[in-house]
Amino acid sequence: MAMSFHRDTWAEINLDAISHNVKSMKKHIGANVKLIAVVKANAYGHGDFQVAKAAISAGAEQLAVAFLDEAIALRTFGITLPILVLGATRSEDAQLAIEYDLTLTCFSKDWLDDAKQNIRQGQLKLHLKVDTGMGRIGVTKEEELNEILVFLNSNPCFKLLGVYTHFSTADEIETDYFKLQYERFTNMIRLIPDNNIQIHCANSATGLRFPDHAFNAVRFGIAMYGLTPSLDIVDELPFPLEEAFSLHSKLTHVKKVPKGTKVSYGATYEAGDDEWIGTIPIGYADGWIRRLSGSEVLVDGERVPIIGRICMDQLMVKLPSEKPVGTKVTFIGKQENEFISVDEIAKRLETINYEVTCSITSRVPRLFLQNGSIIEVRNPLLINAATIC
Repeated sequence: MAMSFHRDTWAEINLDAISHNVKSMKKHIGANVKLIAVVKANAYGHGDFQVAKAAISAGAEQLAVAFLDEAIALRTFGITLPILVLGATRSEDAQLAIEYDLTLTCFSKDWLDDAKQNIRQGQLKLHLKVDTGMGRIGVTKEEELNEILVFLNSNPCFKLLGVYTHFSTADEIETDYFKLQYERFTNMIRLIPDNNIQIHCANSATGLRFPDHAFNAVRFGIAMYGLTPSLDIVDELPFPLEEAFSLHSKLTHVKKVPKGTKVSYGATYEAGDDEWIGTIPIGYADGWIRRLSGSEVLVDGERVPIIGRICMDQLMVKLPSEKPVGTKVTFIGKQENEFISVDEIAKRLETINYEVTCSITSRVPRLFLQNGSIIEVRNPLLINAATIC
């Protein structure tokens, strides 16, 4: 059942685009810098396991996720590469991380004290997070960093593999704060003994713009999916990115309505003339939120507007002429000479491209394409149902 779906709305994930972006970044950062493929949040809405496999095949040496559950899911799927959990993990789950051979983020001495109490056997792999100005989690003072290093050195149940930080403004033209964070980080890592520790501070923006600041690893996130970290740095991209995500549906009903006909909730839209109206089975429960009313979709290579309020499961468009039921509709992606990018949708929503792909919900099946062919269909609704049964 996981290989099927029974509604006319789906997302397509171009794994060749993922591979292209990974290979291009690998070439850009050089052979001595490892690439950590960030596949948190279901690979930014694309599909964690499938994207992870494509990234690994293209040269990614490690993976990163946000939470322990995401890492365990990848292990369950058969991924054996090192996986770093970037977010805070409950200290009581330290033993579970050891059993799944996962690397956790250490961000305070108190967390280490608690984690030690929960380790029964084995050695917990760690990356130490330094907060240089992002303000989320991490060590901020040299005194605490020294205390942690002493503690780790005297407790063999822990193994320090890396140290890292995160830049909050690497995707902005102004670089003063970026330079400040970089300086803070370099000052902190002077305290780290040189024993093959992995040092990484470069997210996608840093790796693209400042590869000489990458130390020995880059966390490749948003750009792996072909999306620029911000529109401000589009002109600075060292290689072209290929978008991997597209979103499609079909016309399920087409009718001609007379002038004055009201459409959708609140009767906010009124036909200004006799008009062809098409209904499409996608709505805000799929992540196409009501704020996108008035935006455009592609039908037969033409842009047509969404009219009226977007419903939970359906929406309506004004067609230029009669179209057959079953005609393909593209919300993100290309039809003939027209293209709607993720960035276009993000601009409409006054948000960032990350949020757009992450917001397309799990009830939208993902079709994974390679070499122009569908190699897998993932429908979480039926997978979950089959698991329960």
